[in-house]
Amino acid sequence: MDASTALQTLSIILQVAIILTCLIIGAKKGGIALGLIAGIGLLVLVFGFRLEPGEAPVDVILTILAVIGCAATLQQSGGLDVMMQVAERVLRRHPEQITILGPCVTWFLTVLCGTGHVVYTMLPIIADIAIKKNIRPERPMAASSVAAQMGITASPVSVATVSIVSIIAKNTDRHWSVLQILAISIPASLCGVLLAALWSMRRGKNLDEDEEYQKRLENPEFRATVHSSSETLIGKVFPPQAYRATWIFLGAIAVVVLGALEVLRPQFPTGDDGAMERLSMNLVIQMVMLAAGALILLTCKVQAGKIASTAVFKAGATAMFSIFGVAWMTETVVHAHLESLEHSLSGVLSQHVWMYAIVLFIIGKLVNSQAAGLLIVAPMALSLGVSPVVVVGFIGASYGYFILPTYPSDLAAIGFDPTGTTRIGKYVINHSFLVPGLIGVLTSCVVGTALSQMLLS
Repeated sequence: MDASTALQTLSIILQVAIILTCLIIGAKKGGIALGLIAGIGLLVLVFGFRLEPGEAPVDVILTILAVIGCAATLQQSGGLDVMMQVAERVLRRHPEQITILGPCVTWFLTVLCGTGHVVYTMLPIIADIAIKKNIRPERPMAASSVAAQMGITASPVSVATVSIVSIIAKNTDRHWSVLQILAISIPASLCGVLLAALWSMRRGKNLDEDEEYQKRLENPEFRATVHSSSETLIGKVFPPQAYRATWIFLGAIAVVVLGALEVLRPQFPTGDDGAMERLSMNLVIQMVMLAAGALILLTCKVQAGKIASTAVFKAGATAMFSIFGVAWMTETVVHAHLESLEHSLSGVLSQHVWMYAIVLFIIGKLVNSQAAGLLIVAPMALSLGVSPVVVVGFIGASYGYFILPTYPSDLAAIGFDPTGTTRIGKYVINHSFLVPGLIGVLTSCVVGTALSQMLLS
């Protein structure tokens, strides 16, 4: 190795180290820190290493903004509580099956809304049902938190799903629709959720057999906390506009699914040659979600000033900000060294395609976002020769942020379990969400790979 090559290698190593340092510090700080810290990394890479700035993920950010704007308007209107009430009825009708039904319900809510941040209302309800049936709350609580995040890649309005369609269309000659991707990601994701839930049915002891729990019950304050009445939406009467908002939102999802049919999307000339191109699904979702949010705002007595203060908007805005900084920083390095990466890694990835899933899994954890993980890893993998069929099959590997219990839904599940069975272990890594998450992701990847080989090859 000559001096020039050695210097270039050292430069790449330092740049990757800058990215990892920013990711670790940002993840540790939490909130929008991930996006802010990435700004420091960008400055160092551009002004220090003289790298040309990559493309910021503007389309993805605008799609997230449109979706969370509509979902937050739905929440402010009371429509989200209507959906939660229906879900609670399903759970309380079959309380003995809470370990299976809880994860299925939270998964389905995420599929409908495109974000896993809509499930917080369900978590105390799931805990209450489990306690009353003497079921260890850890079983349904951990699996439900995992299921809520696994539903992201199965949602027609999630940024992760639409992003994979755009990434493949931009980097390959394949033009698969959202419906084709969902035909793989929905059964793959659901199989992972069901297997994780089935495993959870036998984890730990029932509450009346758990010596540690029974000993803690001797404390009057702890006993009062456990047996205090839980919040419930059953019996709550909502105004007519809340139901109207729910139907508008569900109608918008139906329109998005129909928009996934290529024949229904208008064509427009692009480039100097005047070639016709279909309207992208990113733009379809943005327009439909904005219009649906506007309809809810205008017809459902929503207080516009309170939309930005909803939990859904705050969580979505945080995710959007993180994706903006992290994806831009990473794209800057990848774009600068694309030829070198192709030369050194293309052979390895073509022979060991499973390495793509591992890299996606790790990056998904570092950035705490499935959409951001896909935006960072998938384009690079496709440019290095990984088949788009493989990329679609491994879409479930983008969910890696359960490895450390730092994600809001996991922390909420711990907080909403008054028995303390849903917990973080002594060594941090041995927590309640680890095994259900691993089972779910592994199953999703296996099923997804099999389906993508059958349907897309």
